[in-house]
Amino acid sequence: MSDDNKWSQPDAPPPPLFVGKKEKDLVKQINDEVIERVVGQTVIYYPVSLENTNFHDLYGESINKTFLDPVRVYAMVKYMSQTTTTSPLGVDRIEKINVAFHKRRLTEDQNLFVREGDFIQYGERLYEILTLEEPKWLFGQVESSFEIGAQCVRAREGLINV
Repeated sequence: MSDDNKWSQPDAPPPPLFVGKKEKDLVKQINDEVIERVVGQTVIYYPVSLENTNFHDLYGESINKTFLDPVRVYAMVKYMSQTTTTSPLGVDRIEKINVAFHKRRLTEDQNLFVREGDFIQYGERLYEILTLEEPKWLFGQVESSFEIGAQCVRAREGLINV
């Protein structure tokens, strides 16, 4: 019997049938217009300067952070919750928001990369980015994520001077 009918694993997956560069560019253009012209929410993004901030050698933490110039970014902000706890030291209020950034708009057009530990100003309040996620994929393709979700908590006063 010959090996003509034997199945073999292909070297690479087949190309996507309906999602090419033009479709990805169309999604980017529509998202840009919706976020900037319809939603219209802006945040001020304060990236931490990795070169000028002194980080601890072992823990990687820094008490005094140095920031690059702030950048205005269009995003979609969702208020999550506010919790208040009381202890013998006083009242502690924790306020959380989720910020959805358009990934290609940031990385390609503004040359900005969102990182955990950076700060965001929304209105008069400052928030620190705690965790990042990329929850939205274009037609289920992992390499085609188009959103960066940032879970933020309100920064304590005096932590950053604007």
